[in-house]
Amino acid sequence: MASLCTTLLFCLLLLLTLSSHFVAEAERHGIPGFLYTRSRGRCTAQFWSGRREAWPRMVPETSTVSNVFGSRVYERYRSDLTLLEATARNDEESNPFGGLVKEGTAALLNSYAREGFPFKPWQVKTLLIKALVSHAEAASQANNFLLANQACS
Repeated sequence: MASLCTTLLFCLLLLLTLSSHFVAEAERHGIPGFLYTRSRGRCTAQFWSGRREAWPRMVPETSTVSNVFGSRVYERYRSDLTLLEATARNDEESNPFGGLVKEGTAALLNSYAREGFPFKPWQVKTLLIKALVSHAEAASQANNFLLANQACS
C-alpha cells in the first residue's frame, strides 16, 4: 500500500511538472492553451480597463468619449460614456461600433503612453471619426486598432 501511494504521488508530481512546463512554453511562444485565454498584454483594452497602470494625464479614465473624440461620436455612443467604460466593453462581436470605441480608446492610450506605437494621438482620433460612417468601416478600423494594440509592447 505504501509503495502504491508513493508511486501515485510521484506520478502526480511528474504530471504537474510537465503540465507547468508546457503551459510556460505555450505562453512564451504566444500559443493559446486548451483553456480560454484573453490577451492581457500591456497595450490591450483589457489591460487598460484593469487599471494596472496609471493612465496618461492627457486622457484621464473619467473623460468621456465625446470630450476626447469630439461631438461626431454622439450619433453612436452615449454622451456620458467614459474612456474606462469604453475599454471594458464586451459587445464587439455583435456591435462593430462597440469594438471601434474599445480598440480606439486603447490605441489612443497607447499612442500617449507607449513610445513607438504606430499611431499618433491625432491619427487615432481621425481614424475613429472616419470609421463611424458604416458597420464595415467600423469593423475594419477596429481590427486595425486591435492588431496595433496586440503588437505593442
